[in-house]
Amino acid sequence: MKRYGVEGGKGTGGQHLPFARAVEADGWLYVSGQVPMVNGEVIFGGIIAQSHQAIKNLFAILNEAGYSAEHVVRCGVWLDDPRDFQSFNGVFREYFGEHPPARACVVSSMVVDCKVEIDCVAYKAPAR
Repeated sequence: MKRYGVEGGKGTGGQHLPFARAVEADGWLYVSGQVPMVNGEVIFGGIIAQSHQAIKNLFAILNEAGYSAEHVVRCGVWLDDPRDFQSFNGVFREYFGEHPPARACVVSSMVVDCKVEIDCVAYKAPAR
């Protein structure tokens, strides 16, 4: 098993986050929920800008672990406002259009002041 970002990370206000950014086991990669943060601060902007940033953060972790969009099996999405569903779908399609994963999307209050959070599970056959 391999853990990415076990030192946690920095949340809002520089708060230490006590979890790995991702964990890989037997070809499976579980990526923790990503919000639209840069350098520990939520970016300004509406759902479109925040969706792009959250997905870019997700892809950065996938890439670090040697995975890409085509390896993503499932995504979980949390939206702060149900009216943002169509706008989020447009951004999501830009990143996953050719390789759409299974997905769940729910409306939920966010722990940080943002409009979206996304996590994923990816799979790549282990090298033998």
